[in-house]
Amino acid sequence: MRLGGRLVGFDRPLVMGIINVTSDSFYAGSRAGVSALAMARDMLSQGADILDVGGCSTRPGSESPSEEEEYSRLAPALEAIRNEFPEAIISVDTFRSGIARRVVSDFGVGIVNDVGGGTLDPEMRDTVAGLGVPYVLMHMRGDSRTMSGLTGYDDVTADVLRDLAFKVDDFRQAGVHDIIVDPGFGFAKTTDQNYRLLADLDTFHELGCPVLAGLSRKGMIWKPLGVTPGLAGDATVAMDTVALMNGADIIRVHDVLPAVQTVRLLSLLRENDSSTPFQIDRLTT
Repeated sequence: MRLGGRLVGFDRPLVMGIINVTSDSFYAGSRAGVSALAMARDMLSQGADILDVGGCSTRPGSESPSEEEEYSRLAPALEAIRNEFPEAIISVDTFRSGIARRVVSDFGVGIVNDVGGGTLDPEMRDTVAGLGVPYVLMHMRGDSRTMSGLTGYDDVTADVLRDLAFKVDDFRQAGVHDIIVDPGFGFAKTTDQNYRLLADLDTFHELGCPVLAGLSRKGMIWKPLGVTPGLAGDATVAMDTVALMNGADIIRVHDVLPAVQTVRLLSLLRENDSSTPFQIDRLTT
């Protein structure tokens, strides 16, 4: 897949570091404020493959800023990161086609990461097709205010897979060729449904796309443990390990160094085992 102007393979999983230029993201440690460049510097030095910059919180119940406010948050951070790291692969986390168009044009952003999967902005599909950049197509229902009440599935894995399959086909027919699928952990799913999707993660390769897992410090991890997102770092590493063993091609994380270390150690395990990569003694059986 062409990321950031160059071909990138998935011979090993990639690590995507989260930088939120917001004041209300659910995990305070990801809120960059004026320190977005410092966070980017740290993440890249620790081995991040992709920087995912967001200017609009999508935590349950959150209110979205205006498009101009979102852009005004993103622009200084993207400019600073691009100036210091011109070769960095930058993703922008947005559901707005207007933001996608501007950040690709103004700052050479290489990936559009859309939590809405095209459902929150009907122009996103054709916009991304015209931009010619890879697109993260995530599954969700409703929006940040309504999604918690939209968790009725007959079979969560089958239903999410079916929804993504229709969207992948729709986007491909529109001319979007480089698609990454994300089952949308925490978005219109209960805790049990999230773990079912994690157990079945490898199934999503049936769509013929790389699979992204965004588990980092989410409620599915900290709520069952009775802790806060700030105390869920170690448990996140454990769940990212499960995601990698179950086929994740990209893990989206707040804490880059332990994620990079996890990928490296699992790569050594793969290199020294004759079974299928990242499915050794499947934890789901």
